[in-house]
Amino acid sequence: MSFPWSGLAGNGLSAPNLSLHGPAIQGLSVAAMGALLLASAGKHFRDPGFYRDVVPQYLCRRDPEPGGDQSAGANHPLAILSRDEWIAVSGLLELAAAVGILLPPTRKLTATALTAMFTAFLAGHIDALRKAYGPQGTPLRRKIHSARLPLQAPLILWAWSLRKPVQPAPQLGGRV
Repeated sequence: MSFPWSGLAGNGLSAPNLSLHGPAIQGLSVAAMGALLLASAGKHFRDPGFYRDVVPQYLCRRDPEPGGDQSAGANHPLAILSRDEWIAVSGLLELAAAVGILLPPTRKLTATALTAMFTAFLAGHIDALRKAYGPQGTPLRRKIHSARLPLQAPLILWAWSLRKPVQPAPQLGGRV
């Protein structure tokens, strides 16, 4: 008796398809990205402080103080949300991406959007690293942001690689 996952097929032995683009590895990669996105989305709401440093100040709306000068503190044109709102929106986007990456009909679009999102996050990570090495930076923040920035490159490449559809496993041991 042969089992599809065993690599034993029919009367002969054959190795399972474990290439980097094989269906087993590709399916595992999609599932792992979905799990990572789900975990990250949850962290956005459980521990938003973890993400505060990587939201650049120029993206954060400065609301006027009640009773203060209403014209003080002009906002940057991209400052449409507060820091906490940006963290919540990015958490919601990651939650949607966790679902979208798992669904074959939306996978290519989701992977493309994830690639763009992770690339856009580079600005926040660079800004956080710059601040960590500035006068207000601490040794701990330097370590954290020095580690977080380089992690973006593999995430970008990983998301881009998921644009390719998962190919069905070839039938092993077919009769001749």
